[in-house]
Amino acid sequence: MYLSEPEEIVAYVVCIAIIIGFGVTTYMEIKNTVYEEKQKHKVQKENEEKIKTLISYFKAKKKLIDTVAKLNRAKKEGESEN
Repeated sequence: MYLSEPEEIVAYVVCIAIIIGFGVTTYMEIKNTVYEEKQKHKVQKENEEKIKTLISYFKAKKKLIDTVAKLNRAKKEGESEN
């Protein structure tokens, strides 16, 4: 089966359009994937900062509770000595 010259031109144009379309969709998918990964990384960094803040909060709270417990023990010991 042989194609006439106009048919060959149309076939080449269609092939080129398919290849360009494939390239564009691949580029757009890669771009979207990179954007999603950046967003995930950003959320992960934000979560890490929140966790660090919570850890420091809990450490401060533990220190405060330990101090109160120590003072209560000292107060009880002082009362039992009297």
